[in-house]
Amino acid sequence: MLKEACVENFTNIPGVIEHGAKRIELCDNLAVGGTTPSIGVIKIATDYCSDKDVPVIVMLRPRGGDFVYSNLEKAIMMRDLEEIIALHSQGIAVGALTAADELDEPFLEEIAKLAIDNGIELAFHMAFDLIPEDKQRDALLWLGEIGFTRILTHGGPTENTIFENAAHIAELAEISPEMTIMPGGGITKDNLADLEKVLEFTEVHGTRIV
Repeated sequence: MLKEACVENFTNIPGVIEHGAKRIELCDNLAVGGTTPSIGVIKIATDYCSDKDVPVIVMLRPRGGDFVYSNLEKAIMMRDLEEIIALHSQGIAVGALTAADELDEPFLEEIAKLAIDNGIELAFHMAFDLIPEDKQRDALLWLGEIGFTRILTHGGPTENTIFENAAHIAELAEISPEMTIMPGGGITKDNLADLEKVLEFTEVHGTRIV
């Protein structure tokens, strides 16, 4: 079981690694769901985690709110991605949608090309849960085609517990063997064992996962 700890800034990284986190999702502003951290934070966190052999996945998100981005916001994200690449992080967590809550395919292709050309791993974050369920299968397969390897999902409405959404997470996991489906949202070190009884998964995500 790989435990990915979602961490704001650098402060908690040493502690979560000590307690068993095997990958870090590095964010700022967790109060709004996470945004891209500063260059300094990325640099220090990546250097520290490299010494511990722990990968760092950086949140690529310019602001809180929805995942429909203007052209200027997209330019900001691409510039941030260039910096993330230069600082040798292992990957990014990103999501971009249209006003109809479908994948913003042209922009995601642009992100994927720059990332993959530079050896950066691609994870699609919980913006995936906003995509209508009847379109999630095609969305998942398309993301795999352009190089995404992991989807972070709560499996349904955020007001539901992860246990209530477990059946849908299991359905997503069956769509493509190549895509890792990583449950997140409301999972803690205290309820993880109970979730393992009702859902099969190899990776898990949370702010209190260790």
